Amino acid sequence: MKFNKLNFLFIFLLGGAFWINANKEKKYQEMKKQSKKHLDLYLLMFDWLKFKQSQKDILCFFKKNNYKKIAIYGMSYVGKALINELKGSDIEICYGIDQKANILPSEIKTVSIDDQLSDVDVIVVTPISAYTQIEEKLRTIVMCDIVSIEEVIYY
Repeated sequence: MKFNKLNFLFIFLLGGAFWINANKEKKYQEMKKQSKKHLDLYLLMFDWLKFKQSQKDILCFFKKNNYKKIAIYGMSYVGKALINELKGSDIEICYGIDQKANILPSEIKTVSIDDQLSDVDVIVVTPISAYTQIEEKLRTIVMCDIVSIEEVIYY
């Protein structure tokens, strides 16, 4: 079979159409994943608000488990809210851990998961949608307890 310019153009356009469809599907899946992540975050923060309105205090979780020195994994909205919640308490936030440690502004020392992590009683993981993967990675690095922010709030 002999190929001419029209055949090549058709093959090129057909290949482009497949590439565009594959690209659209990839973008759709990413948007779907982000939507779920944001819904989970919204529901968590809503439950935290209800928890506070019922006059409950997350300090009880830390005191019951004898956690005095903590680290917070994830220094975005939930991490910052946890820092604010623990201000003025006897819980010492030793440091934060975040993938964007070198560019993320924070009021506490923030390190990367690849840095040397000093000893704490517990690491509280705030990105709930990635908790399992983060916990697995942390378990290979540290010997302390690792809990999800959900465990703290729903205690």
